Amino acid sequence: MDSVDLQVIRTARDWVGAGHRVVLATVIRTWGSAPRPIGALSAIRGDGMVVGSVSGGCVEDDMILRVKEGRLAQDKPETTKYGVSAEEAQRFGLPCGGTLELVLEPLTAASGLDELLSRIERHELVMRRLDMASGRATTGAAKWQDQLTFDGATLQTVYGPRWRLLIIGAGQLSTYLAQMAQALDYQVSICDPREEYTTTFDVPGVTLKRGMPDDVVTAMNLDGHSAVVTLTHDPKLDDMALLEALKSPAFYIGAIGSKKNNDARRERLAEFDLSQAEIARLHGPVGLKIGSKTPPEIAVAILAEMTAIRNGVDPKTLAEPPKATTAGCTVS
Repeated sequence: MDSVDLQVIRTARDWVGAGHRVVLATVIRTWGSAPRPIGALSAIRGDGMVVGSVSGGCVEDDMILRVKEGRLAQDKPETTKYGVSAEEAQRFGLPCGGTLELVLEPLTAASGLDELLSRIERHELVMRRLDMASGRATTGAAKWQDQLTFDGATLQTVYGPRWRLLIIGAGQLSTYLAQMAQALDYQVSICDPREEYTTTFDVPGVTLKRGMPDDVVTAMNLDGHSAVVTLTHDPKLDDMALLEALKSPAFYIGAIGSKKNNDARRERLAEFDLSQAEIARLHGPVGLKIGSKTPPEIAVAILAEMTAIRNGVDPKTLAEPPKATTAGCTVS
């Protein structure tokens, strides 16, 4: 889950604890062009206060009014749709005739938000099951491949970090990359066996691993929700991690350094038990070419490329093709 939805749960928990009536809305299905993904959350307080969004602001006003009037999820969970007809889509501002289906849950002490938040804050991946008939919710351990499901009787949602990022090196750039990645729903680990770097490294919520990079990569059992980025500029450390990561199902593997350095890196990797197809998975130089110079800008470039690949977009299509020139003039 992303940091926005985590804030929704925290705020809803506090509102319930203060004695307010609260309705939690969860996106369970979308059709057409939807501004928020499945699983997005919004909490509406009885007096109309709202946190989070299920539609980018399109339908929240209607839900606020219905909650204030006591016409929405008064006693038990229920479902509702917005934008079913073209008229409604226009009325609620849903783009391109998009449709949302929501589960609306009146929160109570039986909603188990304290336990849910406690497990999320321990960086656990949590499965929450909501019984639509009773409104009672239970939590348990989830697996990386679990997804939101709804069969009419039970809403099953997954909370916690769905994506993992392993960064090799505990330098300044790693600090910015780790902080930004956490806001994008990554459970971040930093690996660096060098004491001179790890002694002063401190980013809240990040797991620091002091083992050798190849051992750490192997122990993490990387899957398709995992990414690895090497940032030490030291082949003895970066290449060790890459040798194992490139054989894994990780969706993104990147290495810092110039094109010349990464060409040399590929030649070194070819001397080991890696196929050319595995070596070709390496993104190096790492990140999109956005002219980044400073550590924060480089972190943005790395995460932009990771996000594109995570969302099924080929980064090569994001580059503007060069324009033809004639006698020094650009041809448009």
